[in-house]
Amino acid sequence: MTIVTGALLLALSIALVLRPGGADAAPGGQRSAIANQRALGGAHRVAGPSNASCTQLLKRGKDYRWGTRRLYRAKIAHGSSACVGASPQASVAPTSLYWGAWIGSQLTGTEAPWDMGAVSRFESQTGKPVSLIHFASPFANCSGGTCTNYSFPTTPMQKIREYGAIPFFSWSSQSTPSSLNEPEYQLSDVISGRYDSYIRSFAEEAKAWGHPFFLRFDWEMNGNWFPWAEGVNGNNPGEYVAAWRHVHDIFTEVGATNATWTWCPNVDPKHEHTDVAAYYPGSQYVDWTCLDGYNWGGSRWMSFDETFSSTYHHIVEQVAPGKPMVIGEVGSAENGGSKSAWIAEMLQALPTRYQAVHGVIWFDKPEEGNWPIESSPAAQSSFAAGISSSSYRPNEFSQLGPGTIPVPG
Repeated sequence: MTIVTGALLLALSIALVLRPGGADAAPGGQRSAIANQRALGGAHRVAGPSNASCTQLLKRGKDYRWGTRRLYRAKIAHGSSACVGASPQASVAPTSLYWGAWIGSQLTGTEAPWDMGAVSRFESQTGKPVSLIHFASPFANCSGGTCTNYSFPTTPMQKIREYGAIPFFSWSSQSTPSSLNEPEYQLSDVISGRYDSYIRSFAEEAKAWGHPFFLRFDWEMNGNWFPWAEGVNGNNPGEYVAAWRHVHDIFTEVGATNATWTWCPNVDPKHEHTDVAAYYPGSQYVDWTCLDGYNWGGSRWMSFDETFSSTYHHIVEQVAPGKPMVIGEVGSAENGGSKSAWIAEMLQALPTRYQAVHGVIWFDKPEEGNWPIESSPAAQSSFAAGISSSSYRPNEFSQLGPGTIPVPG
């Protein structure tokens, strides 16, 4: 534990007051990465500004929502001497966040959004309506021996919008049944144009629907558990970015500007994977950044900060500065610590110490872990208490206009 001087501790206390066939994709078309993830842990420090530049940086922070004011507070929390000689802001206003869940079939027998009753059941536990609903689909269903492409999920998208929430859609360049080895769905196949006709049709359907949605394409690319990762399935270095840009360019050519491109690596607190910077497609190809992360519990128990902090700072300060971020998947186990306390920490920290984050999605599916908030009364109560904060916006977005999704105000 870092020892903080009396003066620095005083500064810190002041700062802290302050889802083949038919028109739509099938539910359960993509399992989560957590089926194959490995233990996570550790953290690294991010270099801070020199004392001489602190006063200027703190002033600039007033106009840079997740800039230097947050950085100043993060440096103190990490025990850095950065900005010790400068006067911190008396308070930093909490940010606003979209919030929601990837809701499994355990509540009603069918996942949301194909059964919106699952959303109602989830909200009966949280006491507040969601503003984000997560679901997913791969490119195709190959379970019958022949592959049938999934079309744009217009019906569930519209259900979500009519409810007042924003669709958060994860789309992957693979088929079901899912396998790490899918030679028909290598990144080189995407790049070469093998699936251009399908991608273009999908993009045209998205444009025809016309309303904004988050599009999380080929997520957790920095791991080795999905067939679109470099180093598996015959994929080579540099192909991830090329594939992302190729698909993005087709959407641009079609005019499907209602897709908000969401680039989503996995947290890497122990630096076990390739630097996420190697997979960043570039500012003009990404609208929002994103992170997925889990506290696996047991001997691998990690706090929310230990799970997310290092990768968060790396992305916000070095890889994609200025981009808003959303937590695409997050969850905690029960064993090994207090899940209720972990949830409380997360929901308090996001609006105050992670000010680039403007959305969070809880993984409420019992896959490879007891992730749902209903895993215990304490966890459920803690989630309901934390999400009651006015920082977390309810279902008030049925009239959200065209274009990419804005940061909530």
